Amino acid sequence: MKKPEILITAQGRKIAYHKTDGEGPGVVFLGGFSSDMDGTKAIHLENWAREFGRAFIRFDYSGHGQSSEQFVDGCIGDWAEDAFEVISHLTSGPQILVGSSMGGWITLLMAKLIPNKVAGMVGIAAAPDFTEDSMWDWMDDMMRATLMRTGVVYIPSEYGKPYPITKHLIEDGRKQLVLRSELKLPFPVRLLHGTADNDVKLDVALRLVDHAQGPDIKLSIIKDADHRFSDDKCLNLICEAIHSVIESRY
Repeated sequence: MKKPEILITAQGRKIAYHKTDGEGPGVVFLGGFSSDMDGTKAIHLENWAREFGRAFIRFDYSGHGQSSEQFVDGCIGDWAEDAFEVISHLTSGPQILVGSSMGGWITLLMAKLIPNKVAGMVGIAAAPDFTEDSMWDWMDDMMRATLMRTGVVYIPSEYGKPYPITKHLIEDGRKQLVLRSELKLPFPVRLLHGTADNDVKLDVALRLVDHAQGPDIKLSIIKDADHRFSDDKCLNLICEAIHSVIESRY
């Protein structure tokens, strides 16, 4: 397996990434919470980019995969900084940002921070504001008290070991919320969400569509698709959504 390249950010974090050269607008894949850049969706999109001669980047946030730092020390703001550094230093011109779950939230933060660098967005089970609306709301009073006292609690995961949820993650997440204030998306947006997604409910996608302001925002609801969104049908739908963004903008 090819070793990743390393970008050292302004914060001193070492971000591992793989870059595929090609034509623009390039595509940047932003993964989910506690995931890495070697997942099914990221690899499929890299192969798609090579087939169509499209520039592409996949990377690991700090504390994820092959990048530096510890996962428990990170937060949404840190991972948004990582994405900003990757997009700012490793790409040329506006990019199509493909965000999976938490990556959808990070993409929306990029839309607010560097809108001139965003050519379009594809959200796969996008999970904006999940630290507040999912994690914090899910906790009972005892768990919240434990979190505030000890700085960390653990919640179950269908994908392996329980997730460590830190006080820092929750408190920083409140500074990054995007569904409580104006959210302008002046570029093509394609949102994909499955009816069998038990991690991010369909209500989140509907709330995002209702809240965001933009001329070309479309939501596709896929019957029986789960949160992984990684079977052949779903992978093809992601590629179709990218093509739709390209055709709409160019």
